[in-house]
Amino acid sequence: MRKIKLLALVLISLAMVLWFNLRFSTPSIPTVASLPPKTIRYFERTLPQGIAHILLIPANSKFLVTPALSQKVTTVEEFAQKHQAVAILNAGFFDPVNQKSTSYVIIHGKLVADPKENERLVNNPNLKPYLSQIFNRAEFRRYLCGQTNRYSIALHSQSPPAGCQFVDAIGAGPSLLPKLTLAKEGFVDNTSKRDALGSNQPNARTAVGITRDGSVVLVMVAQKPSAPAHSGISLPALTDFMKTLGADQAMNLDGGSSSSLYYNSKTFYGKVDLEGNPIKRPVKSVLLVQEN
Repeated sequence: MRKIKLLALVLISLAMVLWFNLRFSTPSIPTVASLPPKTIRYFERTLPQGIAHILLIPANSKFLVTPALSQKVTTVEEFAQKHQAVAILNAGFFDPVNQKSTSYVIIHGKLVADPKENERLVNNPNLKPYLSQIFNRAEFRRYLCGQTNRYSIALHSQSPPAGCQFVDAIGAGPSLLPKLTLAKEGFVDNTSKRDALGSNQPNARTAVGITRDGSVVLVMVAQKPSAPAHSGISLPALTDFMKTLGADQAMNLDGGSSSSLYYNSKTFYGKVDLEGNPIKRPVKSVLLVQEN
């Protein structure tokens, strides 16, 4: 009988200890490793004939990539200060004589630069055979699809995807990916041996690309100061380089002396003079990277 009572007391004690622990102990919550914030990544790549400065803007991050246009040509630093931008890349083509854009620019659904209104472009007899192609070149676009920002590269005449609102666009060209379209966009005419961009020659170049997941890649390839006359990158080589960065859409932007990239309060210039000094050329339009 004493053994039974002792066993009962032991069982009651164990039950009380278990009840106390269940009531007053902090429940165990599985910990989940926090993901790193989606932020801009800057890196450089040394190429055979140039130095590539690259910015990767992750998809669905707090950053937006949008165009900006200045009434008069201005430096990328001045664009950054005016728009409080995190980063700036020079973008569309322009005429340095009259300082008018030769590329379309659309901001918040409004056409703010129309190449058809540039008289030096429209009335240039050497360009008349190519005007229909010039007015339908590639452009970097931003759509609003529901609540989601989406980027694309398309010819100017192309309609936006169903269910998406056309917000911004900035033209340049040619398209690099999915394929290089120099002749289609009027930059090259093999019959007349026209090559407006010196496409097969190394030069300072800028480009924008979009990866499969919707991230945006901004690229500026600078000439090497040690070999200014023979450095940079050709357009076919730029096309291949954009592939290595994961882009499946890409387009060329205004290059040469316009090539400039601003990030983290520092500006990188693409073109150098014969002494290897950077050429700081003001530009007409840019791509801004801003916090949304």
